Amino acid sequence: MKLLKKLASAAALTMAFAATANAATVINDWTLNPLGQGGAAAGTVVNESLDVSGNAFIAINATGANTFSFTESAAFAITGKDGGLSLGNYAGNKVTATFQASGTGTFNGAFTFTGGTINIYSGADQYGTANGIYGANTGTLIASFNVLAGGGGLVDATGAPTGNGQVSVFAQALTPGGLTPGYFFNSAGVDLSTQDILSFAFTNANGTQSPSSTAVKEIACEFGGYSGPGCTSGTYSNVPGQYIFVGNNGQFKLAEAPEPGSLALFGIAMLGAGVVSRKRAAKKAA
Repeated sequence: MKLLKKLASAAALTMAFAATANAATVINDWTLNPLGQGGAAAGTVVNESLDVSGNAFIAINATGANTFSFTESAAFAITGKDGGLSLGNYAGNKVTATFQASGTGTFNGAFTFTGGTINIYSGADQYGTANGIYGANTGTLIASFNVLAGGGGLVDATGAPTGNGQVSVFAQALTPGGLTPGYFFNSAGVDLSTQDILSFAFTNANGTQSPSSTAVKEIACEFGGYSGPGCTSGTYSNVPGQYIFVGNNGQFKLAEAPEPGSLALFGIAMLGAGVVSRKRAAKKAA
């Protein structure tokens, strides 16, 4: 118990220090230009974050009596910015994203990501259709991020995110070429494709009992490799402890990448946050 207290205290201290260092790197008042033409002046200023909404298919594999591994495949639409403000029409272009990641977790505990990829696209509004992967990857690829180890959230005894469960994802732009020139700019109008960039996604995840047939075929079957009912025949339904659909909505933020040492410290801080949150959850359950 003393060791756990010392570990939690040290992790919390590390988190506080890392958060202070990381706070200065978060990018505010940056510009997104969905058309990629005309520079920053032709784009929309994002004060803090993009609003995201989407569907995810999660395949769960038990690895022990209380542990599991998982893969998540998802398609997202960028629905606006800064909590409901419009991004603008931009000739009908829609900004969308695909997300695919893996990780590990503990039933009735927490899960964390071990790696993955986020790809962001801009193109004609086809989201929710059978084109590409749920219409989310039919435009021009404008950004690619590697999912960093860490993040995650809490799950119930079946491995599903807890009600309105908060999920965090931390990622780093692939270098070189993580951001396509002409789409992302800082407040000074400098193209962010020339810099090392991090992304932070914070979403609320809730189980979806009756996903549309298009979502099942496109996200679960085509993207996630699922081959059960709903792909060609039969009716899809979630199977607790094996596979589930979830709906997500939340925020997507950008930050300038800190020095390598600071980035490692940030990862340790996230691990510490998980220790503290699990300890608090255990106290509440007692």
